[in-house]
Amino acid sequence: MNARPNSAPVPAEQVFDWLDAEAARRVEAGLAHRPQPRGATPGELDLAGDDYLGLAKDKRVAGAAAAAALRWGAGSTGSPVNNGSTELHAELEHELARFCGTQAALVFSSGFLANLAAVTALSGGESAIVTDRHLGASLIEGCRLSRADVAAVAHSDTAAIKHALATRRKARALVVTDSVFSVDGHLAPLAELSTACREHGAGLLIDDAHGFGVLGDGGRGAVQAAGLAAEPDVVTTISLAKALGAQGGAVLGPRRVIRQIAETARGFLADTRLAPSSVAAALAALGVLKAEPELPGAVQACAVALAAGLRDGGLSVSSPQAALMSVRAPSAADAANWAARCAEQGVRVGFLRPPSVPDGVSRLRLTVHARLTESNVDTAVKVVSASAPSAATS
Repeated sequence: MNARPNSAPVPAEQVFDWLDAEAARRVEAGLAHRPQPRGATPGELDLAGDDYLGLAKDKRVAGAAAAAALRWGAGSTGSPVNNGSTELHAELEHELARFCGTQAALVFSSGFLANLAAVTALSGGESAIVTDRHLGASLIEGCRLSRADVAAVAHSDTAAIKHALATRRKARALVVTDSVFSVDGHLAPLAELSTACREHGAGLLIDDAHGFGVLGDGGRGAVQAAGLAAEPDVVTTISLAKALGAQGGAVLGPRRVIRQIAETARGFLADTRLAPSSVAAALAALGVLKAEPELPGAVQACAVALAAGLRDGGLSVSSPQAALMSVRAPSAADAANWAARCAEQGVRVGFLRPPSVPDGVSRLRLTVHARLTESNVDTAVKVVSASAPSAATS
């Protein structure tokens, strides 16, 4: 047994002294992250949240949540196999699968857990995983926990995906990607990836968190738009907390895939099920989306208009293919200060800094929703442009 380098006992109040040094380093690098609480009625123009269809405060959605809480209680009271599953959960799973055109669906308490469960249950020590380097955080964590051989290749490079699949050392393989990448809003080449997977006998797992509700026929998502939703070798994960304005996540795909996840994934089996109020909210929001199929088109139009206005102001803006876009900032400190100046003028925007961004470039992150007016877009363009640091304009 190896002795500690310093055998003298460390006083209890000094055990976590190293945390202070870590925090000081983050502050010095401009990378400290602190939650910014907002009020229930902030009176701001929100371009930071992911409520793409503007349904989080819709009375039909919030009312359904309140009614479910009164009927079923504040929480689900247990895990899926221990009293936590309700008739509402089964109804939501059925309706999601039906809407998206898949055989089955499985609801989780968060989109993060849905991704974690899907990746780990569909891989393992006998598998190889090939991913895009710009993968979202929950998929990255799933890959880390998978025990599989993981290869992360260049962003949106199908040739690199093919090479990694062709040279893998394991018989089973899974390609993992976002549909819409969460930093710049770019769309992955899903059809090409599917072809590559077919050529090399691999499954394809797509996180459609930012595509569902915005892209595809009536908002059925990027996977449906690519013609892949019903394919036997494709699995989709979605968030219920973005376009549907509720809470939770889901995995959709072939029945045997859903069975595997439901029977083996600890992120499902050991977790308390999603609260009935959130299930009911998601069901109601899905109903609104079905009744108002024009909402996804409104989101896309707002995104195009906002990006064009910012670009006209000399800012470096990504080309949005769904509801989100980014505006490059000169530094991490500039991004944080820029966002703060926007908030002071009533426009809330997000910002991303390393290590949250895979390419090391700090940005503002802006999202739109279907309820934005032309006046809202004009206001956002004026405020973001006027608040920009001088080095941000081209």
